[in-house]
Amino acid sequence: MNKKDIKKVVLAYSGGLDTTAIIPWLKENFDYEVICCCIDCGQGEELDGLEERAKLSGASKLYIENIIDEFCDDFIMPCVQANAVYEHKYLLGTSMARPVIAKRLVEIARKEGATAICHGATGKGNDQIRFELGIKALAPDIKIIAAWRNDKWTMDSRESEIEYCKAHGIDLPFSADSSYSRDRNIWHISHEGLELEDPANEPNYDHLLVLGTTPEKAPEEGEYVTMTFEGGVPKSLNGKEMKVSEIIKELNVLGGKHGIGIVDIVENRVVGMKSRGVYETPGGTIMYYAHRELEYLCTDKKTQAFNEIASNKFTELVYSGEWYTPLREALSAYFDMVNETVTGTVKLKLYKGNITPAGATSPYSLYSESLASFTTGELYNHKDADGFINLFGLSMKVRAMMMENNK
Repeated sequence: MNKKDIKKVVLAYSGGLDTTAIIPWLKENFDYEVICCCIDCGQGEELDGLEERAKLSGASKLYIENIIDEFCDDFIMPCVQANAVYEHKYLLGTSMARPVIAKRLVEIARKEGATAICHGATGKGNDQIRFELGIKALAPDIKIIAAWRNDKWTMDSRESEIEYCKAHGIDLPFSADSSYSRDRNIWHISHEGLELEDPANEPNYDHLLVLGTTPEKAPEEGEYVTMTFEGGVPKSLNGKEMKVSEIIKELNVLGGKHGIGIVDIVENRVVGMKSRGVYETPGGTIMYYAHRELEYLCTDKKTQAFNEIASNKFTELVYSGEWYTPLREALSAYFDMVNETVTGTVKLKLYKGNITPAGATSPYSLYSESLASFTTGELYNHKDADGFINLFGLSMKVRAMMMENNK
């Protein structure tokens, strides 16, 4: 077959066993030229040797794409501005990364003239949905191959994948040992599997934690951090101006040191089942807290109340992989606008897993000391409350009178 007639597929490649086994599987079953794409979202994994591994496994090319700043600025920040937290615990670390990965996979596919994109997400998880909805939204003409859902995929364990690789001349130092299933990027790391599969078990934190320590093992002395925001976006940390990605990295170190941001959750997956996992989001937890403290100071009551409603819907969309939708984009436009006044400085104290407010200032502060003070000021007359209470409670009074008349 003429090389020009061979179709190309872009494979979302991590260098792990699953995606390494997919390379010869794609060539064998579809006769594709396989182009691997490793997306660096700040996972901190060693990238040296990946190109050699990909080509040894049969790939014609490997792209290593650093999208850390794009991820932080265009995907994490909208979630921070929206205070997006799934089921009151999960700070969307994996959810917010999948749309930007899908975007870059599509860009590489267009550049290479590929007709298909392949991923190694399993048929039980959320990631298959997030990847595929992103690809469909950005490139509806590109074929999607989900290896684990394909009838031609017969491997069902690490052992079988290792044997398949060896049978195809790929003898790499993969281990069949079981461990936690993890996903990491600059924002967080997630852990699933082993003792976590039974919700009755306490997590083995000494074995599990990667980014920090437990509150019990955190320093005996607390530490203060100061952050400035402009329009809901962090601009400096402890007096030093930095880009968002640098602030997150610094906060991860500080938060991890003090046992901040460890979450154990049984969550509702999009596919209908519950799953149990532990998330470490030390820097993100501090950033969310600081943003919220400033928002309390600068946002009026009705906007703050509606933010809760909009945030819940925004969070649902991001978690379910519906990033590239008109509603998510409209909600982001709303949060951009209401964050215009979320500008100022926040000071927090970190101590043994806890974050305590230690002061906030803003040129847009709606707090008035003269109004809030117990002393009478020019802007507030205590007697004005008489008429307000009468009108505010009128409907309650009318109902009580009706109930009395009908006894």
